[in-house]
Amino acid sequence: MHALDIDSGGDVGYGADEPVVVASVFKVLLVLEFARQAAAGQLDPRERVLVTAGHRLGGWGTAGCLDDVEVSLRDLAHFAMSVSDNTAADLLLERVGVDTVNLLAKELGLVRTRIVGGPRQLLESMLEEVGARDEREFASLFPALSPAEVGALGVFDPARTNASTPREMTRLLRMIWRDEAGPAQACAQVRDLMARQVFRHRLAAGFGDGVRVAAKTGTLPGLHNEVGVAAYPDGGRYAVAVFARTPDPVANRTRTDVAIGTAARTAVDFLRAPSGGQSR
Repeated sequence: MHALDIDSGGDVGYGADEPVVVASVFKVLLVLEFARQAAAGQLDPRERVLVTAGHRLGGWGTAGCLDDVEVSLRDLAHFAMSVSDNTAADLLLERVGVDTVNLLAKELGLVRTRIVGGPRQLLESMLEEVGARDEREFASLFPALSPAEVGALGVFDPARTNASTPREMTRLLRMIWRDEAGPAQACAQVRDLMARQVFRHRLAAGFGDGVRVAAKTGTLPGLHNEVGVAAYPDGGRYAVAVFARTPDPVANRTRTDVAIGTAARTAVDFLRAPSGGQSR
């Protein structure tokens, strides 16, 4: 984990430079690239996209719709961030380009951040490695895998999937909150969309009602991630990235979510203390 005072630069972390699987946290970088292209006039955010049965992965937002739906690119960005819609992320990534997202990471100095593909590509790699023909067969085979077999899958290996480090994720957030990651309009759009995330069970759960938390989750069986910014009434702003792994490959684990919130709050409390804010 890593926590960073957005204004002073003071930080605290544990394993902050270890490579981690980011899962859906990659959508922050994806939506930032979309917002930058929109601000530059390279695409029309109102461009319409038809989401069909062939696009759907199952889950939240357009990914779980029963019928075809037509939405704008900016609504795809909204769904990708607010409810972590995987289908929306895939379609948006197809529009802006995975190579462009990686170029953005390099431009921002995120040298250890790498995006290899969207949710569908990662899902298909899991199906292939497990030997499942479709998602239904995968759902029946996956519970029988041992923790070692699950851990050997490519989506759990930072060297083979979308990956970064906790420190690079807080660096990204700091640049977005300081309008240094692109045009101010684009950075503001990302901040607004992160503030709309409906999931409040990880970082946000660790802070009081007076603290505004804008964040993005990332989840795979046994992996529980979240990055975000906690803004205090006194003006203090803190970027936090927490990546947790559990020994059992489950997607929902309340105790782990609570621990993520507690770790985030503990780190921010340290930075806010009179003697805090020293890099370590």
